[in-house]
Amino acid sequence: MFRRVLIANRGEIAVRVARTCHDLGVEVVAVYSDVDAGARHVALADEAVHLPGVAPSDTYLNASAILEAARRTRAQAVHPGYGFLSERAEFAEAVTGAGLAWIGPPGEASRASGDKIRARRLAESAGVAPVPGTLEPVHGAEEILAFGVRHGYPVAIKAAAGGGGRGLRVAASPEEVRAALESAVREAEAYFGSGDVYLERYLPRAKHVEVQVLSPAPGRAMGLGVRDCSLQRRHQKLVEETPLVRFAELGPAIGKAAVAVANACGYVNAGTVEFLLDADDGRFYFLEVNARLQVEHTITEEILGVDLVASQLRIAAGEPLGFGADDLAPGGRLAPRGHAIECRINAEDPSRRFLPGPGRIRRYREPGGPGIRVDSGFGEGDEVSSAYDSLVAKLVAWGSDRDEARRRMLRALREFEVEGIPTTIPAHLLLLALPEFIDASYTTGAVEGGALDALTARPAGSRAVEADSLAGQVHDAAPLIVRGTAVRLWNPAIARSVSAAGPAGTRSGHGSVVAPMPGTILEVLVREGDPVRAGEPVAILEAMKMETHISSGAGGTVTAVHVEPGAIVEAGDRVATVG
Repeated sequence: MFRRVLIANRGEIAVRVARTCHDLGVEVVAVYSDVDAGARHVALADEAVHLPGVAPSDTYLNASAILEAARRTRAQAVHPGYGFLSERAEFAEAVTGAGLAWIGPPGEASRASGDKIRARRLAESAGVAPVPGTLEPVHGAEEILAFGVRHGYPVAIKAAAGGGGRGLRVAASPEEVRAALESAVREAEAYFGSGDVYLERYLPRAKHVEVQVLSPAPGRAMGLGVRDCSLQRRHQKLVEETPLVRFAELGPAIGKAAVAVANACGYVNAGTVEFLLDADDGRFYFLEVNARLQVEHTITEEILGVDLVASQLRIAAGEPLGFGADDLAPGGRLAPRGHAIECRINAEDPSRRFLPGPGRIRRYREPGGPGIRVDSGFGEGDEVSSAYDSLVAKLVAWGSDRDEARRRMLRALREFEVEGIPTTIPAHLLLLALPEFIDASYTTGAVEGGALDALTARPAGSRAVEADSLAGQVHDAAPLIVRGTAVRLWNPAIARSVSAAGPAGTRSGHGSVVAPMPGTILEVLVREGDPVRAGEPVAILEAMKMETHISSGAGGTVTAVHVEPGAIVEAGDRVATVG
């Protein structure tokens, strides 16, 4: 086993990897940006290296700085976690080229699976049908319009190098094609360094299912069960569970297909093969391979009793796993037991269309009790930065059956106390009480279909935020009662700087149009002298790896534009003036 491992990541995944390393007697090297100097993952490390700056490009995406940190600290291996450099084949090759072990798939396997178009071709060659779509990048709106004529709408426009819902936009009609293409390309370039996109037929009633795979060597992939990840917002997961309940009879076939795709890619180490399952006809299609450890690997661990990070380390070190496919089969010593559910606790306000809510955590109390696990990178007093992902913690509940796991999750959500930032806990409480969740019939369209309308509606007697400027009076809303739990809809910290959210994003009042949170201006959509309607977006802001449209609260004429693309803004900074 390695003596020392550098973890090229931050937040809860860096904490999670560090804990397994220490369990195995492996020393940990952390890296950290300016704003992460006091972070939990740094405190847990045996040694930590400062990466000057805040922006991901200067810190956690700075491959040369991370390699230099590994050299200086005499690390023997690099664990990338997920996100950042985890799926960059060139970084994996740079690590091994520097004489270090890469705790992930080899560069060529990552390249084969990470390029979504190439992975679709490999899946077809392995006899696994991909979601109907293109096998080449598209180069303009006309190609998308032609695809829509042939296959109908909605059409999914997806980043070829993407994953995790990044660089994915859905055009519901020909009129939405150009804007969706521009947004998908812009996000793909920002997150993956490539603006290539391809097309898929969008399945409006689909289940998003995936198989955890683990491969000690090329051609020896094992399937570790199927997860249902269909509860999503903005095409990113909110809740995951395993094993598969609806269409459970398809589990073995889906697992076999996943292994075939992984082997076709020459996959090694831990990864995930994802599928879309048409809830109307029960057919499933290959979607993509995520060449890394997934956020939701925890629920697979809970039902199998396997530490997947430890397995990653053993594979990278050339050591035996200690188990094989026979152990995972029915009747084997690692056969799945019970049911597990994970809720992603994000710093987002579900009452305002999941508007990101960075800030300082004033109070933080994690739940506990039988069957409850919390993986977190934050604690009381910590700052959740707008520069990075919004994930604060992963809450996992295990039960002997699905209903016990669901009831334990509801109890844990009610016990979880987070103040100072908005969180997705109110959304989770509603989602787990939905009839379609209780009977497992939910699909990827549940949230967009109105499952959380109770959060965005103003309850009787509530007092909503009315703030036309930063000096506006702030009023807290009356709490919403969700199964006996009081959930505050409006977050005062955000309300002090912006007005209530509108359908297109965040609306500012008549006069100044202000940024709702710290972030980077990606695009300015208006010029001085342009007419705007109430609710019309004037700029696009990126914060916490999400795009947010900043909209005008009233109609009028743009009298001034105060920002340009690339500008860094703070909450309340003026973006434009409408007169």
